[in-house]
Amino acid sequence: MDCANFNASPSDAYWLLLTSLSQIPLWHYLIAVTIAFVVFVYNFLEFHLLEDFYSGFRGSPVGFTYNSCSEIYDGVVSKCSILNGRYLPTFWLSSPHVQTCFLNFFGRPPSFKYRRQMYTSSDGGTIALDWLRSSDVSHDALHGDDTVPKDDPTPLVVVIPGLTSDSSSAYLKHLAFCTAKRGWNVVISNHRGLGGVSITSDCFYNAGWTEDARAVIRYLHEEYPRAPLFVIGTSIGANVLVKYLGEEGENIPVAGAVAICSPWDLLIGDRFINRRLVQKFYDRALASGLQGYAKMHQPHFARLANWEGIENSLSIRDFDDHATRVVGKYETVDTYYRRCSSSIYVQSVAVPLLCISALDDPVCTREAIPWDECRANKNVVLATTKHGGHLAFFEGMTASSLWWVRAANEFLGVLHTSKYMHVQKEISKPHTPWDTPIDQGPYVNFADGMVAASEQTTHNEKESQAIPSDQHQTNNERIQEEQLAVPRADANCDDATPSITETPSVQGDAMPLDVIAPFKRYLGQLTRQSRWSIWLLLYIAVTTSWPLVGSALRLVCGKKLKGVLPGGFLRR
Repeated sequence: MDCANFNASPSDAYWLLLTSLSQIPLWHYLIAVTIAFVVFVYNFLEFHLLEDFYSGFRGSPVGFTYNSCSEIYDGVVSKCSILNGRYLPTFWLSSPHVQTCFLNFFGRPPSFKYRRQMYTSSDGGTIALDWLRSSDVSHDALHGDDTVPKDDPTPLVVVIPGLTSDSSSAYLKHLAFCTAKRGWNVVISNHRGLGGVSITSDCFYNAGWTEDARAVIRYLHEEYPRAPLFVIGTSIGANVLVKYLGEEGENIPVAGAVAICSPWDLLIGDRFINRRLVQKFYDRALASGLQGYAKMHQPHFARLANWEGIENSLSIRDFDDHATRVVGKYETVDTYYRRCSSSIYVQSVAVPLLCISALDDPVCTREAIPWDECRANKNVVLATTKHGGHLAFFEGMTASSLWWVRAANEFLGVLHTSKYMHVQKEISKPHTPWDTPIDQGPYVNFADGMVAASEQTTHNEKESQAIPSDQHQTNNERIQEEQLAVPRADANCDDATPSITETPSVQGDAMPLDVIAPFKRYLGQLTRQSRWSIWLLLYIAVTTSWPLVGSALRLVCGKKLKGVLPGGFLRR
């Protein structure tokens, strides 16, 4: 070999490398770039086709989270073959993002027509109720009556749509058609301002607005008292549904419910949807939908909210900051998210509730699912699938059906034929986390010689205090009446009744009696019960402080006793 080759410069080495690379055919480079692009897209869009292939396209089983003593699981869910089977997504839609986008852009919904009913709420708001009866999808139905008889016992399913969705959305058409084909009637309660209906009041819907659902369900129950009432909520509608169920508790006319792809915790969802690039696409798309909703009702939003901020919103949080928070009178966006999250209401749900969520949901993250709360409530069963996307769950070679629609209908069908349907009970509403301010704490109350910690007045207690004192008297008032025995006249009678006593007024000389007398009794009882304890404390005090006292006496009296005591005694 020529020695000159060993003295080649680095530039010559790079030139040789480029010359060698130029000899590789161009189509080899195209293949390499294509492979790299496919790998990137496969991971970016979270495809699981290879995973399905390795499993033999058997799908994955449904995971359940429920209370070990749950009768809803043992008596209803365990008898549902669809829920206890496996879910296999359509193989050419083996990605949560592809499934979600395919649902929104295509969806392949069945073809039918709703029957519309306009409902006006107490504040003047207008809600479009779109009906699909079982007779509307039957082959022998030609020109039936447009109205449902009031004594019709056919089960009625009320559907609460997701964010910016209405009855024309593909997934709601799938749900309505399949439910009606089972022989049940369906009512889709569109949100205010959606479904082609104008806003007729200064109140808009949001992720925690339960008043419309409450009013519609109450109205349908009163109109059709013999029809078992079931409710299905999707996405934001599922959040509204769970929050409504938790607020009402036992006093609710709903026999059973299903929540599909609920966001659960809006604050966690807000952090999640801004985390990755692919999630930001959903954030921007949903914000555009909200902007379109606002533009349809611009006069109201321009008057009640920050219209310039709405137009410049690039995310859901921006829209909520300039519109939802302002109209709903929330201090901050985070305050709105915390107060409207349904996760804190799961513990109060008293209705059989099935919750279905996909662990790969690209919009509603699995991090927000309240696993422990669902496990603690005997009325709640959480079913999670490994794949499915957001409200998609396509199945079959042609992607013509949605798995969650069949699962929800089967659950409600089994529940309807069981003994576990909820029956409304007239009791007070359960306590919710927002009934009292967070700074309310216990205070010490002296009563009849005992010290008790009493909570500050709650919202329900304030309502009971508004009732006249002659009808509801507290324990303290009764004790004071027995002690003072002051005659009074009934507030509702003109003549005085000596046998009825009255609580002394807090004015004048009565106040010292109310406070000092119980306090003296308390001191007396404390002295009698604690006599031995006081002597014991005194003994402990003397024995523990004696070394200090002795040392002080030694320093003070040492010089004076030096001439009296024998020498060296003080030095011992």
